[in-house]
Amino acid sequence: MNNKLDKIFRPATIAVIGASNERHTVGYALVNNLVGKGYNGTVYPVNLSEHSVQGVRCYHSIGEIEDGVDLALIATPAGSVAAVVKECGQAGVGGAVIISAGFSEAGEAGQALSGQVLAYARKYNMRIVGPNCLGFINPSLNLNATFANRTALPGKIAFISQSGALCTAILDWARKQKVGFSHFVSIGDMIDIGFHDLIDYFGSDPLTSSILIYMESLNDARKFMSAARAFARTKPILVLKAGKSKEGAQATLSHTGSLAGNDAVFEAAFKRAGIIRVETIAQLFNCAQGLALQQRPSGNRLAIITNAGGPGVLATDHLIENGGALAHLSEETAARLENALHSNWSRGNPIDIGGDATALRYREAVAACIEDKNIDGILVILTPQAVASAAEVEREITALARRTKKTILASWMEEEDYPREFYYRPPDSTIPSFQFPESGVDVFLKMYNYTRNIELLYETPATMPQEFSPDTEAARKMLNDALRSGRHQLTEIEAKQLLGYYEMPVTHSRLAKTPAEAARLGSEIGFPVVAKIVSPDIGLKTDIGGVEVGLNSRAEAELAFEHITNRVREACPDAEIFGISVEKMVNKRYELLIGANKDPIFGPVIVFALGGVTVEIFKDSSIGLPPLNMALAKRIIEETKVYALLKGYRGMPEVDIRSIQFMLYKFAYLIMDCPQIKEIDINPFVVDEKGGIVLDAYVILDQNYRESHHRPYGHLVISPYPKQYVRPFIMHNGKKAVLRPIRPEDEPLEAEMIGSFSRQTQYFRFFGFMPYVSKELLRRSTQIDYDREIAIIAEIKEKGKKMMAGEARLLANADNENAEFAIAVADKWHGQGLGSRLTDYIIEVAAERGIRKIYANVLKANTIMVEMFRRRGFVLTSMDHSTYFAELEVVKEVV
Repeated sequence: MNNKLDKIFRPATIAVIGASNERHTVGYALVNNLVGKGYNGTVYPVNLSEHSVQGVRCYHSIGEIEDGVDLALIATPAGSVAAVVKECGQAGVGGAVIISAGFSEAGEAGQALSGQVLAYARKYNMRIVGPNCLGFINPSLNLNATFANRTALPGKIAFISQSGALCTAILDWARKQKVGFSHFVSIGDMIDIGFHDLIDYFGSDPLTSSILIYMESLNDARKFMSAARAFARTKPILVLKAGKSKEGAQATLSHTGSLAGNDAVFEAAFKRAGIIRVETIAQLFNCAQGLALQQRPSGNRLAIITNAGGPGVLATDHLIENGGALAHLSEETAARLENALHSNWSRGNPIDIGGDATALRYREAVAACIEDKNIDGILVILTPQAVASAAEVEREITALARRTKKTILASWMEEEDYPREFYYRPPDSTIPSFQFPESGVDVFLKMYNYTRNIELLYETPATMPQEFSPDTEAARKMLNDALRSGRHQLTEIEAKQLLGYYEMPVTHSRLAKTPAEAARLGSEIGFPVVAKIVSPDIGLKTDIGGVEVGLNSRAEAELAFEHITNRVREACPDAEIFGISVEKMVNKRYELLIGANKDPIFGPVIVFALGGVTVEIFKDSSIGLPPLNMALAKRIIEETKVYALLKGYRGMPEVDIRSIQFMLYKFAYLIMDCPQIKEIDINPFVVDEKGGIVLDAYVILDQNYRESHHRPYGHLVISPYPKQYVRPFIMHNGKKAVLRPIRPEDEPLEAEMIGSFSRQTQYFRFFGFMPYVSKELLRRSTQIDYDREIAIIAEIKEKGKKMMAGEARLLANADNENAEFAIAVADKWHGQGLGSRLTDYIIEVAAERGIRKIYANVLKANTIMVEMFRRRGFVLTSMDHSTYFAELEVVKEVV
């Protein structure tokens, strides 16, 4: 756990600065909630003019308190808070929660106060929650560090909210519903501690099973994505995002910008991080309940069992409208139901078992659906009838649910028994239940989407169809030269040249400066041709009549030159016109758009859509975040409606989808390598079964880009593959090894290497024997977040086959100060110097990343590794009879 945040959320001593004896004040409520309510720590009220507060001795300043203070709760006027934080820092306080308002919401003056507070916090190594927050509750400690008039019940949900008012409403609702929390945090303005800090903290908390977030804004998207991706695999993270589209309401100059609205970008980012996004408070807690009690569905096919037709039809409509599928009953299931149910059952899905259905009839229907491989989940609906109660039906189904991994949800619509919108069953129940069927459908689909998102994190990418070698330096030079000359955008010819540097297929355009030249170029290229305006001041050419297609003769080419230039001069009289481009007319079946746009929060985002002139009418698009691999590119394509056409529809042949994937893969590298690009449209990219080609492209330059101030890949929120760490190494036997960071595609090499370990090598690396290598271990080893983890492998090539000979890895903690070290070399390559070189190299990487200390546990029997640590200055501490704890100070701390 994070010791700095432990001081805040698990404090032994608390100072309440601004404590008061005056009822109906924040200072009074804070002390009242802490004293005499079961919290076993010590509380110190602090007030300049009081000698005691609510019967507890009061101190005039934090400096007067003789004991060390873990946490300061600050509820003083905003203007005094910076001085109070300074005093807390001088007194050695571990952390602070600033309740006071009057900061970011108070304009420039408030923002200046925030800056002062943060500067003192940094100086004294304190962490800050708030300001402008309700506080927090830790039910396991009976600790209510808020000014709310009620506390939270204990449970396993960590709830984080930017809205204090929403917190109080949820506290009231949660007590009525008997919903418990491991932590309940109002995070306020987040001048220091943000969502990423709390995801890291609660993600490591054994008392927390899921993390629920109410989000209004996001400050550090890269850290948020890194933390979420680290923990979403093991603990569901659910987000209710408010304020849709506010940040993205700015005008845009490209089709991509109009498609990539800010809320759509949040949606794409949440998917990429494995986060479940919900739309309502009801869904937030309903989904947490479903994930806590049931296995996630592997597909979206739902069986609906009901004793009334109406609710079943409504549930079906809601399912289909939201991307689910009604399961098709197998012949075996239909026959089984025919034998078990009344003769008037619906003989299809929804399975209407009749208004006179008993609990046993429900049991038979559910049991049949559990055995059906066509069914991924089951929703059981019970409307009020005299024959069976919800309690009876629940008993029967619960017995079945405990013996299956299939998702089972319920909607008990008995108003008398369960009168609330969200109903939480007792702890021993395994069936999540809701009053309305639509809520059950929502939960099923959100659980399925979570499965899909986690698969996205885990998926081993398909191999690339071929390697490609982009000319990154040439691309950067072109863009930098354009920016230095005061340009705002590239011409189409330049844009295609830029794409060509990344080996994307483009049509060859030639510039004509006169009508006669247009005619000559048309003849040389071969009719029919296309003519388009060439101007550094014009982007979307079709809108102003800047394009003519299907020109079949010299005369038509000359006439097109005149028509295009005249129309453009009339529409844009100030535009500089270089001439027109002439290129071969290309006909392929589908027109697609591939583009990118710099989002103000998440940086570059990639858009794939149905293209052509109707792009903004249909808005059939999908969004992804770079970097991409082939698997991620495929997912982006699959999430559009046009995908149904691309893969073949009603006898039409399937297009070369793999060429589209590879195009997206290359395009992502262009966006990653070139932060000079603000917006880019490739429209259209035309494709058929023989492949695709770019017909037009449009690039807008980022006027805020500065060469000297740009950190490599700092414009991305997901760290790309760190190719700067690729190094050659000559082993003792003279053979060459390549030291490089691990990739997801290395999963088979990793499996082969671990599988080749002798029992002793396994024991030294894993402190035990593994009879087989689990898929989970391989995924965790190869699917890493390069911001917080690095694994350097030694790649060997023998007889044309690539092999992994060894690896060393560093796993840093959330603040990147300390990192755990591990190393293993396959037995075949022992004695070749790999272990020493990998160790030295990983220490170099740690120093370059600013890591202060690296540590490892090493078995005393592993004498070679023990000696290697000693030679490099590691301090070895004996932990027990078999193990050393080794620690190396990499970067000296600055005092």
